[in-house]
Amino acid sequence: MKGKRDLIHSLSMIAGIIIIFFIVYPIFILVSTTDYEILGETIRDSSVRDAIWTSLSTGSISTLISAFLGVPLAYVLARFEFKGKNIVESILDIPLVIPHTVVGIMLLSMLSPRSAVGSILQYIGLEVVGTKRGIVLAMMFVSLPLMISSAKNAFMGVSGKMENVSRSLGASHIQTIKNVTLPNAYRGILTGMILTWARSISEFGAVVILAYHPMIAPTIIFDRFNSYGLKYSRPIALLLIIISLIIFIVFRMLTLKGDSND
Repeated sequence: MKGKRDLIHSLSMIAGIIIIFFIVYPIFILVSTTDYEILGETIRDSSVRDAIWTSLSTGSISTLISAFLGVPLAYVLARFEFKGKNIVESILDIPLVIPHTVVGIMLLSMLSPRSAVGSILQYIGLEVVGTKRGIVLAMMFVSLPLMISSAKNAFMGVSGKMENVSRSLGASHIQTIKNVTLPNAYRGILTGMILTWARSISEFGAVVILAYHPMIAPTIIFDRFNSYGLKYSRPIALLLIIISLIIFIVFRMLTLKGDSND
């Protein structure tokens, strides 16, 4: 038995080393091959700063809307059984399997001024194609399943007995969710928001079809690569990785802080 455990541990270690190398080494190559003189020019380039800011701001808006819509739905999916639930859950997972360029084409077909929905939006003055609204919608489409799945798992991790005790003591359903369920599920919801945000700012395929302009960071990286090659696209990629890692670490620290307070 001990020999089998040692074998499993060894295989796990080897797999872990391969995975970590596969993730870390490309980042190391990017850091070591970037021209830092061009990186300085890139930081001073207003078009690059605008593209990165557009990525961060639209990604944040997409995450907040996804949480606002996804968390209540996740609670229903975690707590209630109803006819057609499996179909609903399957539909919610569809964006995970559709190629993102196809997502862009679908959204463009739906939101184009020539379509029924697009013409209505244009009539009321809401431009979507080629705007930040379009970027947010494209990001939401591909990242919403992550938010819903994480929140659902978080709610399922909260004992239903705790909610029943709260209700038996006279608390309303809303009060129970506010005072019992959310405080116990918030770390899973926060993790879902982190994943949703990360997925949103990294989206390219759907966004580039629905809204090439205003440019987001992945779009300007693609544009610089096509126009000038790796030498001028690497600095933007490195800059985006640094900013994203800083924000990601801050979010993770907030999550871990919550763990340490328990």
